[in-house]
Amino acid sequence: MANSKDFKVKNGIKPTVYHEAVGTVVSGSEGYYLTGASYDNKSFSVASQATLPIGSAIKSDGTSYYVMDNTTDTVYQYNLSTAYDISTASYASKSFSVNTQISSPVALAISADGTKMYSGQTGTIYQYTLSTAWDISTASYASLSYTNGTNHTNLRGILFKPDGTKVYIGDIGGTPKDIFQYSLSTAWDISTASYDNKTLVVTSTVGEFGEMDFNADGSKLFIQSYDNDAVYQYSLSTAYDISTGSYDSVSFSTGSQEATARGFIFGDSGTKFYIVGDTNDTIYQYSSASYTQTLDLSTGSVFEITPTSDIQINLSNPAASGTVSQATLLLDGAATNTYSFADLSDDSKSYAATFGPNAIFFKPDGIKMFLMSNGAIAYQYSLANSNDISTTTYDSVSFNFGSQDAGMSGLFFKSDGTKMYAVGSVTDTVYQYSMSTAWDLSTASYDSVSFSVAGQDSIPVRLFFKPDGTKMYIDGANGKKIFQYSLSTAWDLSTASYDSVSYTYSSTLSFDLGQFFFTSDGTSLYFISGAVPSSAANEEVVGYAPLSTAWDLSTIGARSTFSISSLDTTPYGVQFSVDGIKLFVSGEQNDKVYQLNSSTGATITYPSTLEWPSGTAPTSPAIGETDVLTFSTRNGGTSYQSVQAVDGAK
Repeated sequence: MANSKDFKVKNGIKPTVYHEAVGTVVSGSEGYYLTGASYDNKSFSVASQATLPIGSAIKSDGTSYYVMDNTTDTVYQYNLSTAYDISTASYASKSFSVNTQISSPVALAISADGTKMYSGQTGTIYQYTLSTAWDISTASYASLSYTNGTNHTNLRGILFKPDGTKVYIGDIGGTPKDIFQYSLSTAWDISTASYDNKTLVVTSTVGEFGEMDFNADGSKLFIQSYDNDAVYQYSLSTAYDISTGSYDSVSFSTGSQEATARGFIFGDSGTKFYIVGDTNDTIYQYSSASYTQTLDLSTGSVFEITPTSDIQINLSNPAASGTVSQATLLLDGAATNTYSFADLSDDSKSYAATFGPNAIFFKPDGIKMFLMSNGAIAYQYSLANSNDISTTTYDSVSFNFGSQDAGMSGLFFKSDGTKMYAVGSVTDTVYQYSMSTAWDLSTASYDSVSFSVAGQDSIPVRLFFKPDGTKMYIDGANGKKIFQYSLSTAWDLSTASYDSVSYTYSSTLSFDLGQFFFTSDGTSLYFISGAVPSSAANEEVVGYAPLSTAWDLSTIGARSTFSISSLDTTPYGVQFSVDGIKLFVSGEQNDKVYQLNSSTGATITYPSTLEWPSGTAPTSPAIGETDVLTFSTRNGGTSYQSVQAVDGAK
C-alpha cells in the first residue's frame, strides 16, 4: 500500500511506503465506562408526580422508567417512546402506593423479569408481585419481607445480583457507612435472605449514598453519592463479592445537573446511566460507553484510525502461537468534544481592530471575517489560515448601514454569502441586503426589504438565522428576551412573521446580552454576557443545551458558563467556528477579537496485553498529528510487544 501521508518527524523514523496489506478496523463499544462519561443534555421532569424522588429502576428493554417518591410513598411509571432516551418519557398514568407497609420509602428495585418489586425503610425490605411484568399498576404486596435491625438503621439502596441469589443493602445510619451482602436461598425471595458477614465500607470516599449498580459481570460496583453529587467506581476482585471491593479512584460528578441526587441506575448494557434527585425533581441521562477499535490481524498488517471519540485500541485474530504476527498503526490526532466549555482554553491569538466590534461573523470556511462597529459600519477581513485569527488582514472594504439605521448592532449573512442582514435599535427594524459577489461587502446594496420587530421589543440589538433561512431570532435588550420568527420564503424578510415564542434571559442574567448564536443542528444556544461592565465576574460565554426541539426557544435546556473576564471586561461578540473547534470573542475594552480552543484530542487506551518499553503506553497524538505504532506477538496474542515508532508526525 502506498502511503499518501507526508510526514514531518519530531521523533523517530520517517516511513514512506508500505507494501503490506491494509487491514480491517472493527468498531465496537463497551458499557460502564465511567471515566469517559458525559451528560447527554437529555432530561425529564417528574415534578408533576414526585416531589422527593429517591429511587429508580428501568425496564430491561429501556421502554419504561420507574421512580419511587419519598413524600407520597408511591412508585410512578413512565413510558419512553424511544428506548433508553429519557427525553422521550411521558407519564404512563400508572402508579402503586407502598404506604400500607412503608412510610417514607427510601429504595426501589425490580427483578430482572419485571415480576417482583422491592422497597424499604429503616431496617426492613418488603417484596411485591407484579401480575403483569413491568406494569406497576398490577403490583400487590407479596407478604414477604426481611428485617435486619442490627445492620440497618437507615437503609439506602437495594441491589440484586442478576440471578436473584444475592442482595446488597446500603446503610447510612452509622459510622462507618456500609454496604452489606446477603444470600437468598430461594432466588428473588427476600424472606429467605441471610447475612453473608461481608461488607464494603464507603464512608471515606462516598459519604452518604443512595443507589448502587453492578456492571455486566459483577466485577465493578458503582455507588451514587448525594453528599458529593457524584458516582464512584469500585472493583471487586471476586465478582459479586462485596468484601473484595476497592475504590478505583474513578468518579463522575453529576452536580451540574442535580445537587441532591438520590436515584441512580445503568441502562442499555451500561452505555447509559440515569440520575434523579429532589432538587429539580428531574431524571438526567448520561452516556457511559467506551468505544473500541479492533485491529483484525487476519485481514492485514497496516491500519489507520482517526478517532472521533475516546477509544480503546484492541488487536484480534493473530497467527497461532509460534508464528510472528505484526501490525503497524497510523493513529491520527483528531478533535473531539467540540463546542465544549469544559475544554475551552486560550489560544493566545488575537486581532486588534481600530474600534470596539459589537458583532462577529465568519464565512463558513473560516477565511473571511466581518466585524460590526457601533457606528453602523461593517468591515471585511481575510484570514490567511482558516480560523486562525492571528493571520487576519483588513481588506480595506466596508459597508455603511447608516442610511437605514444609525444604531445597527447586529450582523448576519446567508450561508452562501449573497445576502446580508442587520438589525437597528433606532427604527426597531431588520434590514436585508444583497451582494452581487458573494462575501464581498464592496458589492453590497440595500434590497429595500425590511421587517419591523417593534411589536416585540423597542431595543433590538442582535440577530441570527437558521441555516436554511426559515427561522430568524432577535435579541431585545429592553425586555431581555430572544424572540423567534418564521420566514415562509427562506431568506426573504418580507415573508417574516412572529412565532409568539420567546426566551427571557433576565431571569438568569442581571446584565446585558451580547451576540448569540445556535449550533448548526439548532440544539444548543450560546451567547456572550457582561456587555455592561458592572462586574468582571459577569463576563462569560453562556450556553444552553439542549433545546429538546431543535430551533424552538420554548424548549431551552440547562445552563453552563465560561468566564472570559481575563480577556475583556466589555465583551460583545461571540461565534464558534463551523466545526465547533474554535471560539471567537470580541470586546470593547481592548478593541480585539480573541481566539479560544473548544476541543480536545481523543484519549486512547490499550489493553493490558500490550507491553510497552517503558511500561507505560504513549500519550494520545495531538490534534493534527499522527503517531506510528507497531505491535508484534508470537504467542498467539497472549501478549504484544508494542513500540511508538514515530511520535507526532504531520
